[in-house]
Amino acid sequence: MNDGPLCRCSARAQRSGIRHGIYPGEGPLAPCDPNTNNVGRLHHYRIAVTPRTNFMMKCPTTIRHDGHEFVFEGFSMLSHWALPKLPTCRVIRFNIEYAVLYLEEKFPENFTVCGLELLSRYLFTEVLEMLDLDWRAHGDPEGCPRFHFMPRFARKLEDNGKELLSLNVVLQYLLTSSVPLVAAPELPRLCKMSQSKWQGFADQVKGMIVVNPGMKPCALRVDQLDRELCGTQGGVFPEIVHFGIRPPQLSYAGNPMYQKAWRDYVKFRHLLANKPKVLYTDRHKLLQKEANNLKRDVTVVVSSENFFRTGIMCDIVQWSRYPFTGLLCSEVRCCLLTLSLPWGTADLFQLALTHPSYRENFGTNPDHARNSLTNCGIRQPEYGDRRIHYLNTRKRGINTLINIMSRFGRQEETASSISHNERLEFLGDAVVEFLSSIHLFFMFPDLEEGGLATYRAAIVQNQHLAVLAKVILHSKVFTHVEELPISPHISFSLPARHAFAIGMLEETSWLFVSLGALFLDSGIRVADQVFSTTLFSEPDLLGVWVNYPLHPLQEQVPEGDRKWIDSVPLLKKLHEFEELTGIEFTHIRLLAKAFTHRSIGFNNLTLGSNQRLEFLGDTVLQLVASEYLYKYFPEHHEGHLSLLRSSLVNNRTQAVVCDDLGMVEFTIYPYPKGELKTKDRADILEGEDTPLSLGQGWMGTSHSCPYILYISSLDFILNQDWNDPKSKLQQCCLTLRSMDGGEPDIPVYKWVLPLFYSVSSFQTRHRKSAASSTHRDT
Repeated sequence: MNDGPLCRCSARAQRSGIRHGIYPGEGPLAPCDPNTNNVGRLHHYRIAVTPRTNFMMKCPTTIRHDGHEFVFEGFSMLSHWALPKLPTCRVIRFNIEYAVLYLEEKFPENFTVCGLELLSRYLFTEVLEMLDLDWRAHGDPEGCPRFHFMPRFARKLEDNGKELLSLNVVLQYLLTSSVPLVAAPELPRLCKMSQSKWQGFADQVKGMIVVNPGMKPCALRVDQLDRELCGTQGGVFPEIVHFGIRPPQLSYAGNPMYQKAWRDYVKFRHLLANKPKVLYTDRHKLLQKEANNLKRDVTVVVSSENFFRTGIMCDIVQWSRYPFTGLLCSEVRCCLLTLSLPWGTADLFQLALTHPSYRENFGTNPDHARNSLTNCGIRQPEYGDRRIHYLNTRKRGINTLINIMSRFGRQEETASSISHNERLEFLGDAVVEFLSSIHLFFMFPDLEEGGLATYRAAIVQNQHLAVLAKVILHSKVFTHVEELPISPHISFSLPARHAFAIGMLEETSWLFVSLGALFLDSGIRVADQVFSTTLFSEPDLLGVWVNYPLHPLQEQVPEGDRKWIDSVPLLKKLHEFEELTGIEFTHIRLLAKAFTHRSIGFNNLTLGSNQRLEFLGDTVLQLVASEYLYKYFPEHHEGHLSLLRSSLVNNRTQAVVCDDLGMVEFTIYPYPKGELKTKDRADILEGEDTPLSLGQGWMGTSHSCPYILYISSLDFILNQDWNDPKSKLQQCCLTLRSMDGGEPDIPVYKWVLPLFYSVSSFQTRHRKSAASSTHRDT
């Protein structure tokens, strides 16, 4: 048994967060009238679960009333507010993904709130022992629960009609069913009973939940009733036989032998999968390691003395976990009201709040729920494919890397099946960099590229963004495992500064996630508004940050300068570039500035060179590429998207695009120049993106670039250009290591000649390659 604390968070951390049952926006709720159904206050929803695997029982709980049979079909949920359109709550159980839906139905009349609370306390607290389950708001012990649940016993009527059994009949059934499993006066008669009659008696309680008040656990499922030890006099009670499965946490977690055997098996299987030729001895060794398992099946035999029947079959237990599993989806509404952000879809909001470490944990104390399901749930559930747990989340390993990176982008925007917010963090990083860059670009018109980059680095540093994340209450609404914001993988032996640094990274990632989600949901303007108001709370500072001036070339002629095209030969030549690309610039002098090399001095036409435009154009390309990859590569994780973006946004790729668009012939130099360097051509493309974004807006920029990105991404995926030579060498060393185990021979890079920056690669103390240059950054 687990005798440790339920939560290892500090006392301060336990006062906030959904993981501690505290939902932002919840306040005290006045109790319902206990003697009525509160039809004017509550809203009725039927809980539906699909697929119905492991929920359709051979012997369901059935109540006979008025000559009819009413069969249990699930639960109804009564909410204090009308639920908006919520994301589908998905739960993985028995290696099967179940969808929990809330379907609004006509309000039933035959119940009272007092009866619902009595039934909930009996079922969830007394029988299933969900002692920590509480649907009240935090700090409101006397208030009304947020939700009420009613079991549905129904019979079909003509014309697809349905009749629900009154709650008072259900309570009466539970009262009359609460009798001893085997009464002491009946022992002699039961022991002398024939085998066929005894089997009929045992079949009546087979699959039923029985309770022994005062015992821990008090309830279990009856699988067999054995009278072999009773004798003819009936002095010994029959024995309850229960076939259970020991939870893996109790079977394997504390067994060092199993842990070592499992690690050896997984490692050997991985090495065998990468071996060019598999021998028979290797396969035989793998089978031997696979056979080293520990049994989880356990048979429990206990006397039936002091056990009472409940009349509840295991189908009610199977259903009982789902009323509170989906409450997180319902509480999304509270989070939406708290943040006061214009979200258009709750699915994106829920994705933004889901940390990669989050796992569905039954909605209450997982130990209590796991014990009740193991002791009282279905005996032989039908299991699905276990790969569903990591099908969309596995991202480590060379095989996974090659498999995912070999997939092409989709022809249209596709929602990702990756159910955590790492991909949004990838997008939000580019959004924050773009927003910081564009404000600095306009606020400091005379500052060069280096100064702008320094200011931007100060804004986007983790220490600063972590403070901003706390301002908008992210730590109170995010869903993840315990021990966060300090990561769940941190050992308590780590130095405090390391734990603080990792916690700061977590908070920074939350800000990226929220801005990335806002960008997708409402556009760049809303994301800019939220980022600005979070960055500066003082009205005067916020006004300076938001009300920035136009570009000097735009301020001179706000309505546009295209009227000078015919009178200025240079602008007339750039008009040919407009006709070539099909893009018309409102301020064509900005386009001329984008093509002006830094070697040209100050002039009245362009007011300088394109160096400052390169600073903003680079961030524009980063955001355009990030948005395209996020939308059209749904199966790629954050690291895979970063590899593709690095391949798309670099000097070599931008130089190729510059050549394809014929931009070199429009470049303005003080003297004729030969073939341009790769970086110079890349700078031209970056500079041209700035007037495009300033003139066409973000929508025009994002619509102009995806075709070029699509063509480039095809080439990079086919040629594996995302995989640089250094990574290839390291992957090869990891793949070709020996079957005997031990540490792989990772190459070591040494600085050999400091004068010429000569670098060599060594493996097993032998030099494999070398390179030298007069520049250290080459």
